[in-house]
Amino acid sequence: MTEETHPIVGLTDEDLAALLKRAIRDTLILGLIPALVLLFASGWRDAAMLATGAVISAASVLEWQRLIRLINAKMDKQKTPRSALLVVVFFVLRLTVFAGAIYVSLKCFQGSVVALLCGLCLAVLATAFEALRLLRD
Repeated sequence: MTEETHPIVGLTDEDLAALLKRAIRDTLILGLIPALVLLFASGWRDAAMLATGAVISAASVLEWQRLIRLINAKMDKQKTPRSALLVVVFFVLRLTVFAGAIYVSLKCFQGSVVALLCGLCLAVLATAFEALRLLRD
């Protein structure tokens, strides 16, 4: 019996960065295509809500990528980047901006809340898809 190592054991920081970059791309694509369909099927309000959720999702993955880079530097006992405090401050600041964007989109667009929630869930779906694809290879 040969023991094979699980693909997750050999996951490097570069592999993780590439996975998250693909997840950002997938999130934007998965947001754009249904938003265009909603534009013609349901109107611009629902399409704008979905697009807002998708942009927030993609930006969230980008923020998590920055935080993961910082955490990996700490775990590998490398020198912590000088911008570590800045990354954390911007993370909290962007969460506030995302909450504001959600509030404004709900008030201004007055579209479907379900479309917004679908857009916000795209990051989870895209990241899970990319992780499963990485594990399959």
